[in-house]
Amino acid sequence: MTINLKENERLDELQRNGYQIIQNPKKFCFGMDAVLLSGFAKAGKGDKVLDMGTGTGIIPILMEAKTEAAHLTGLEIQEESADMARRSVELNRLQDKIIIVQGDIKEAGTLFGAASFDVVTCNPPYMIGQHGIKNPEEPKAIARHEILCTLEDVIAQAAKVLKPGGNFYMVHRPFRLAEIMVMLREYRLEPKRMQMVHPFVDREPNMVLIEANRGGRPRMTVERPLIIYREPGVYMPEIYEIYGY
Repeated sequence: MTINLKENERLDELQRNGYQIIQNPKKFCFGMDAVLLSGFAKAGKGDKVLDMGTGTGIIPILMEAKTEAAHLTGLEIQEESADMARRSVELNRLQDKIIIVQGDIKEAGTLFGAASFDVVTCNPPYMIGQHGIKNPEEPKAIARHEILCTLEDVIAQAAKVLKPGGNFYMVHRPFRLAEIMVMLREYRLEPKRMQMVHPFVDREPNMVLIEANRGGRPRMTVERPLIIYREPGVYMPEIYEIYGY
């Protein structure tokens, strides 16, 4: 299938099922954190999945390739990103499996209804506030800073749209881990699994992957750390596997 690219857009290969994704590097491109989350998250046969703040749709597209989920929905507030995501879904002929909805994370419960999904994923903005941001309306600023939604917005809405026993998956920064754990429990999302991500074996972690269960019992597994690079420019075998190389 051919698809018309708009100004500054490009097609990137995803190394999964021959899938491609439309991106605009002048706006925002997906990062490793989204790919790692798609590998960490689990969805069983027949599951309905919601990705909140889907950007250009990278997580639903990768999870369609990696899981047996029945249907995936991407929720994205920015019109340009949602448009690219929709066209990527069409390009990969996934219209029967993935739908992109333009809307606000803060209204997810209203948009989809309570207890609508078995799995919710989110790669949210990591940074608090707007200090030093020259243009808060810039797509990169919205993706990285809590301009349009906060950590509490994400967790509260995930809890609302998840079915009892459903799982929430998120990637975030370790410096906010205490706040994340407190907030998850406040909304009855019990932390069940955690994995720290380190750029190199001798460096401190710069990402954390978290799984929480709606209404689950207290008990959390801390998985062995995920190391990104064996040496500069050379990934560890696990990373090549996650990327599909």
